[in-house]
Amino acid sequence: MGLAGGIFRPGESVLISDGGLATELQARGHDLSDPLWSARLLSDAPQEIVAVHEAYFRAGATIATTASYQASLEGFAAHGFDRDQSVELLCRSVELARAARDESGAGGLLVAASVGPYGAALADGSEYRGRYGLSVAALRRWHRPRLEILAAAGADVLACETVPDADEAEALVGLVRTAGVPAWLSYTIDGTTTRAGQSLGEAFAVAAGVDEIVAVGVNCCAPDDVLGAIEIASSIGKPVIVYPNSGEQWDGRNWSGRSRFSAELARQWIAAGARIVGGCCRVGPNDIEELRTVLPNVL
Repeated sequence: MGLAGGIFRPGESVLISDGGLATELQARGHDLSDPLWSARLLSDAPQEIVAVHEAYFRAGATIATTASYQASLEGFAAHGFDRDQSVELLCRSVELARAARDESGAGGLLVAASVGPYGAALADGSEYRGRYGLSVAALRRWHRPRLEILAAAGADVLACETVPDADEAEALVGLVRTAGVPAWLSYTIDGTTTRAGQSLGEAFAVAAGVDEIVAVGVNCCAPDDVLGAIEIASSIGKPVIVYPNSGEQWDGRNWSGRSRFSAELARQWIAAGARIVGGCCRVGPNDIEELRTVLPNVL
C-alpha cells in the first residue's frame, strides 16, 4: 500500500526515502557551486541524476526525490533558458526519477517531486532562516507556477520540503489543496522550533485537516532533533516523515565534524512513530542500505 495512494496510515509498514541527491552528485565529482545547485545537471548531465536515483533504489529506498529542490523559473531564466525550456527542465526532473524507477524493475516505488522553499532559489542560505519579508499571498504567487508544473509532470507525491517557517507552509498547503497530487510537508528545524523560531506545534497545525497533505515531518536538520519533532508532528494524526542530514556542519564552503546519522537512530524514530525515514545532505546510498537491512517491515 502506497503513501501516494492516500492509504498509508500510522501503524503500517515503513517506507524508506532516499538520501541527499546533491551531496551524492558532489561525491561523484560534480561541481555544484552554481546557484542552481543540482538542478544545473538537469541540463548539463541528466544521466548522472538518473545514476544517483538508481543507486538509492538499489540501496533499498522506496522513494526517489527529484532534482528540482533549487530549481525555479527565475533561476533558469538567469541561466538563459526561456520559459518553455524552464518548464521542460522541471518536468525532466520527474522524468529522470521515473526512468530510474522503471530501470529498477521493482514495484511499489514512488517518485516525489521536490518543491523546495523560496529561500533555496535565492541560493544564499535563506531557507535556514525563513522570514523572507514576503506575505503568505506573495509566497503563494511565487510557488504556484513551479508547483503546478511539477504536479502535472507525473510524480506520485509532492515533497514540500526544507520549509523554514509556518508562513511559507501556509502558502504551500493552500496550493496543494488544488494541485490534484498528494504532498508531504516537511520543516527544517532547530531544536523544537522552525528555523524562524516558531513553535513546531503551531507549524504542523497548518496541515491539520488537509487531506491532500498525506504526511508531515522534518528534514535537513540535525539527527538529534528528530525525536522531539516526531512527538509533536504525531499530534495531528498524519503519518510522520523524517529525513535529517548527517549532522555534520556546513560553513558555506565545506563540511566538518562527524556524521551522527545511523540505523540505530532510525530504529528509535520508528519506535517513536515515524513511518517514512531517510536522509538529506551527506546521507548516501550506503547509509540507506544500512537502514534497509536493519529496519523491519519495510515496504
